[in-house]
Amino acid sequence: MPSGGQLLAFIVTSLIVILIPGPSVMFVIGRALSYGRRKAVLTALGNALGVLTAASLVAVGLGAVVQQSALAFAVVKYAGAAYLVYLGVRALRDRKSTLKMTGEEDSGRAALPVFEGFLVGLLNPKAILFFLAILPQFVDTDAGSATLQMLALGGIFAALAAACDSVWSFAAAAARDMLRAPRPQRVLARVGGCSLIGLGVAAAAGERA
Repeated sequence: MPSGGQLLAFIVTSLIVILIPGPSVMFVIGRALSYGRRKAVLTALGNALGVLTAASLVAVGLGAVVQQSALAFAVVKYAGAAYLVYLGVRALRDRKSTLKMTGEEDSGRAALPVFEGFLVGLLNPKAILFFLAILPQFVDTDAGSATLQMLALGGIFAALAAACDSVWSFAAAAARDMLRAPRPQRVLARVGGCSLIGLGVAAAAGERA
């Protein structure tokens, strides 16, 4: 593990990045507005697993391929963007059925939102580029394997992201539950679906830093 000072600095840096509302926050909020608390929290957990996998790819050296290859970056980027748009369109199509649910009554299987969140977290080339830039800065060269240290740091980042994104999902689901009338629920479902589509479009338009 890195030294105590490096570890603390990494945690502070991670929290600053995570707490600034970004794509992952908008993703779980959109899911909460469309489907409720349960799916949103499971989505946040899945997204964190995807982020952890991205960090692991960086740790073992595969992340450099995305950084150096325009084709690899484009494939990952457009696959992730297309999947976000698909989730948004599906949320808009499912909005009538979601009116019958509350956050605890969401009847979807647990595995599906986790898997969906995992794919979104993994198919985000900007996350890989972020880890490529950040993780090596907090490796203690005197503390053993750099690969193991980066894996550990990626796990810490993913755990922090899961916790913070879950808080956002609880807040958004609480707002959704306060508006139980059919019309506000329909509006929120549309907002959630459109936000996912917007994220997909923004992801497709993004460029490598």
